[in-house]
Amino acid sequence: MYKTILLVGIGGALGSISRFLIYLLTKNNTSFPIGTLIINIIGCFIIGLIYGIDGVKRLNSNFIYFGVTGFCGGFTTFSTFSYENFLLLKINRYDLFFYYTATSLIVCLIAVFLGFLLSNLIAKHFLTT
Repeated sequence: MYKTILLVGIGGALGSISRFLIYLLTKNNTSFPIGTLIINIIGCFIIGLIYGIDGVKRLNSNFIYFGVTGFCGGFTTFSTFSYENFLLLKINRYDLFFYYTATSLIVCLIAVFLGFLLSNLIAKHFLTT
């Protein structure tokens, strides 16, 4: 149990640091929160990749805890997404609110699907005997 907690914690720390670095690289002076959108798309793609491989060749549960629960949990950010939407509503940018919400939901679902599909195909080709 302690090993699992440690793996989730290390993964979460690495995910949070990665999120912050991407935020710094994408920081801009516009109202549109492009950094959070990019982060959430990447995180959804990574989750799709991991579960796509897991569907073909069962991954070690420690890897799932580290990668999905830890890294992706620390990397992606629903609370920031929600706060940024709140700020858009607060400044009456209903157009950006709608665009950001719709884009996030649709593109993130597509990212999970594409990650799952890609890794599932690769895993079936290279990891099955």
